[in-house]
Amino acid sequence: MRQKVLLITPPFTQLNTPYPATAYLKGFLNTKSIHSVQCDLGIETILALFSFEGLTDLFREIAIKNPEMSANSMRIFNLRERYIQTIDQVIALLQGKNATLAHLICNCDFLPEASRFATSEDLEWAFGSMGIQDKAKHLATLYLEDLSDLIKEAVDPHFGFSRYAERLGRSAATFDEINETLLASNSFIDKILLGLLHEKIVSVKPTLIAFSVPFPGNLYSALKCGQWIKKHFPTMKIVMGGGFANTELRSLNEPRVFNYLDFITLDDGEAPFLNLIEYLEGNREKMDLKRTFTLEEGKVVYLNGSLQKEFSQVETGTPDYSDFMLNSYLSVIEIANPMHRLWSDGRWNKLTLAHGCYWGRCTFCDTSLDYIGRYEPNTVQVLCDRIEKIIGQTGEIGFHFVDEAAPPALLKALALEIIRRKITVVWWTNIRFEQSFTFDLCYLLRESGCIAVSGGLEVASDRLLGMINKGVSVAKVARVADNFTRAGIMVHAYLMYGFPTQTTQETIDSLEVVRQLFEAGVVQSGFWHHFAMTAHSPIGLNPAQFKVKIENTIPGIFANNDMIHSDPMGADHDLFSEGLRNSLFNYMHGIGLDISLSGWFDFKVPRTTLVPGLIRQHINYETFESISSSLKISWLGGAPSIRYFTRKKKNQAFEMGELTFPTKKLDLKIQLKQEEGKWLIAHIPEFSIGNSVQTTFGELEKSFVEQTGGDFVLFWNSPAVKLLRKNGLLML
Repeated sequence: MRQKVLLITPPFTQLNTPYPATAYLKGFLNTKSIHSVQCDLGIETILALFSFEGLTDLFREIAIKNPEMSANSMRIFNLRERYIQTIDQVIALLQGKNATLAHLICNCDFLPEASRFATSEDLEWAFGSMGIQDKAKHLATLYLEDLSDLIKEAVDPHFGFSRYAERLGRSAATFDEINETLLASNSFIDKILLGLLHEKIVSVKPTLIAFSVPFPGNLYSALKCGQWIKKHFPTMKIVMGGGFANTELRSLNEPRVFNYLDFITLDDGEAPFLNLIEYLEGNREKMDLKRTFTLEEGKVVYLNGSLQKEFSQVETGTPDYSDFMLNSYLSVIEIANPMHRLWSDGRWNKLTLAHGCYWGRCTFCDTSLDYIGRYEPNTVQVLCDRIEKIIGQTGEIGFHFVDEAAPPALLKALALEIIRRKITVVWWTNIRFEQSFTFDLCYLLRESGCIAVSGGLEVASDRLLGMINKGVSVAKVARVADNFTRAGIMVHAYLMYGFPTQTTQETIDSLEVVRQLFEAGVVQSGFWHHFAMTAHSPIGLNPAQFKVKIENTIPGIFANNDMIHSDPMGADHDLFSEGLRNSLFNYMHGIGLDISLSGWFDFKVPRTTLVPGLIRQHINYETFESISSSLKISWLGGAPSIRYFTRKKKNQAFEMGELTFPTKKLDLKIQLKQEEGKWLIAHIPEFSIGNSVQTTFGELEKSFVEQTGGDFVLFWNSPAVKLLRKNGLLML
């Protein structure tokens, strides 16, 4: 029997945009003419809960249970009629459908307020007098967070907007607590979720249901759905895959999981899923499945007899975002972190430029796993075809390229192709702070639609960066961040503390690096992460090499990824969490940059050993680098014009040319010797990005010398040409 597939993202991931895993898989299934329907039960559950009917039921549930509540939750409960009255209008605002409500929210006492609004006293610094829509969306976000606090306290402690029951799925070496929770009575949230699931199954009538579980916060909901399906539709087959399984369940030996599922697949889903469909249709033996766990005679078995090769990036098809409720996602605004705001505000189409990581050497990363270790870039032609197709399908021009680290060479080629095709697109991605990101490349990326990048500065210490094998230094990070910032691209830094052997002094010095980066204005956003050791990283595979001791030496029969460890050579890293977080919050808002580092901690810390202005020195330090003759010359502005005139100086006449270059903001005027001006204006058409073959620096130098007899190095470094190079004359 031909399979009919229902692809499900269980609660919860993001409010503002669908997680892309099922869209990727649906796009692949399209290439095989396999019918599939997808849904995001996360956003659908949120919309059912935060509605007139949903809140009416919620407050009725609380009244029946009559739990003991804090004063804050009691205040929200007492204002229940106001919440019920306003909820539909607030949701419409966050969906971009009710813009005029912003005036009421900002200027009147429209929204009921509880504890979350304590942080909203002075929003002028964040939004100004003109940012009424953003301010209203932020206040609406606080309103929803107040309701979330009530739900967690009075109804369901597992609730969260971007995760559900995450604690149960995180570091779950045993299945006991998860199983116990699943066997308990359905929660208020469970009932909403399962009601929606029932509607989907009745409507779609699938034979195979696939859950994508990217994070621990999606696991419980997927299993709860599986439990319900097993009871009410026992003939349907259920498969689970995604990031959680790929990292946590590689040594799975827990049979009880299969009370809720039939199969679990690992790594890229295309080949395992296709093989599973072939098996269910009777066209493949069970032993010939690919990277698949299942249960046989009460025992977990791993089936990997398939000879099916992995599908290349070209073969996987264009991600298909149909079936999603794209106009119903919520654009919420958090002001604490500019990058987090970008993450949660607006609809972003997700797309991968390359499979795996082109660097793939960081010692804290899961480099031994396929999703990192197998690097395969796509072609820019295919990528741009997919971008255009997705824009046509979704009506959205925003893209988040979700690579582990986007390759500079591929980004350059993609940006050139975007500009050649005249595609209007807004995008952001993750990068490594490597020296390939010159100002010229950053300028090109900005012109193609790049608005932000995030990258790992990690420990901000050259010794520890060497241990991490990041391939960058603090000095390189500073210069690359400056290149992006000068090009008009926001920079977010991923920061890490608690790396093995990191001392108190190194932690304080790392904070000083961060302070100086914000002081210099080359980083605008950041986030500190406490180092976590994973089983599939070089550190996890060779802990003795990094002088750490593994505490959980006995592997669990369910999830195995996070490794509990001690660091006898390092500091007490937990002590620094609050101070690092508070200082960074202030630095992002331009506050506290002149406060002593010791002021952020309630215990004694050493003074930094770094000199003031170190980052600025790194940025301003100029090293002579010979220019490669193979660099391509590109001009991003319009066609120039030239006016000839004679300049007289000390009874001498000089024949000159004034060239006018139109750019998007202004006309640039430069003056050159007449013969140099004629030579340059003749060559400008060759620099057009639209040309299939572009002039190289070496070819340009040869032409200049032959036609003018001048010194090309002096010409290229003259103030006039430098002005052009800052405004769209690029060496790539």
